[in-house]
Amino acid sequence: MPQPAPDWRIWLGLGLTLAWLLLGSYYVAQDVGWVEFVQMPAAELGSFFEGAFAPLAFLWLVIGYFLQKKELEQNTLALRAQAEEIQRTAEQAVIQSEKMAESEFHARQEAFMQIYRAVRSQLGTIAGFLFISSQSSLADGTVTPEEQSKLFANSGRDTELFSRRLLEAHFALGDTPALQYALFYGTPTRARHSNSFIYTFERLLTRAESVDPDGMIRDALLTGGHGIVYTLAKSHQMNAPPDLADHEQTGLYFRF
Repeated sequence: MPQPAPDWRIWLGLGLTLAWLLLGSYYVAQDVGWVEFVQMPAAELGSFFEGAFAPLAFLWLVIGYFLQKKELEQNTLALRAQAEEIQRTAEQAVIQSEKMAESEFHARQEAFMQIYRAVRSQLGTIAGFLFISSQSSLADGTVTPEEQSKLFANSGRDTELFSRRLLEAHFALGDTPALQYALFYGTPTRARHSNSFIYTFERLLTRAESVDPDGMIRDALLTGGHGIVYTLAKSHQMNAPPDLADHEQTGLYFRF
């Protein structure tokens, strides 16, 4: 890498120094004489050199000041450029962190949607057990075994089918809280299914809240067929006796 050329101030200082030395030599040769100059006492020689070189010392002091000032300015510019580069690097790091956080957030949402699809099917199955437990002809209902088979066959494509049928049965009971309560908690088996539905749905809500700070997914879950069944079952659970309302006592899974 080529070395930078010396500053013009250095060349100026060298030129003035050379001119000053030549002028001093001319003065000694013409006015004093070199023989007399060499034979001068040490005190007089010291005074001569002090007076002769004082301007040169001041000259190089001034030149050094300006050279140092220029170097400081260059260092300041370099530090400023470095600070700007660090600032840009920090901004890029922030942007990358935000992108990584956004990517992680989307990944968590995608993972939730995969879980939701599986849990939605699970809720549909639990709602089917609850519906059959209350509406089957074997339980003094009106749904025949043939209709049950058709409903379960269709529930694979429509996971909220049984939830809608439960809602229809619930609203068909009109203003009769006791009968509506019995739909969910009339027997230990129905209580088990209702508690299992509530427990599973609440776990799904908790997972939804962790990936959706705005609450849009939670609202969508609560306003769907499963969500409305959960709201009704939860309200009846509050009125059920402890032995039926506690899922740890009734169990979460149907035992065949």
